Amino acid sequence: METIRFYLELGIFHVLDLDGYDHVLFMIALAIPYAFKSFLRLLLLATAFTVAHTTSLALAAFNIFKIDAGLIEFLIPVTIALTALYNLVLGESSNGKSGVSIPLIATVFFGLIHGFGFSNYFKMIMGGEDEKATALLGFTLGIEVAQLIVISITLGLSALLALTLREKRPIAVRLISAAILLLSFSIALEAAPEGWF
Repeated sequence: METIRFYLELGIFHVLDLDGYDHVLFMIALAIPYAFKSFLRLLLLATAFTVAHTTSLALAAFNIFKIDAGLIEFLIPVTIALTALYNLVLGESSNGKSGVSIPLIATVFFGLIHGFGFSNYFKMIMGGEDEKATALLGFTLGIEVAQLIVISITLGLSALLALTLREKRPIAVRLISAAILLLSFSIALEAAPEGWF
């Protein structure tokens, strides 16, 4: 029980860590186009991200699959930029009316990338072989809790924007998405392997 609690807290702080704010940026970019009425749809996306994140983390933790860390560090901000770009190009029309197929597929793929990004650190702090399954369970629960916190705050701020700006809410969503796009593009340039740009 102590192990699960330790890794649950680690999962929460992994997402909410201000030094590694990429996960929060991704969740904001994912959630910002939605309203509270779409909470279940957004919860599905967040859970799909968590499952994919845990899958790639498990593949790396059990030494089944490995990807170059430099490439992953570059791809993480790219996934955030693509999510923000999706918001800018398709906006609320896709998130509000159509299904979640494109966002769901993208979110699962992005979750896999983010999981590989954390795998080296996770392997360093993880205990013995007998702890791996418990560690992954606790960590996964922590990620899900933290994502729900970020999503709830984002939806709350989004609702506040809707009340304050009324018809200008889509403009605010686009402005926030544009800011996330620029920030993640800047992070991607810094993380790009030498000689790429």
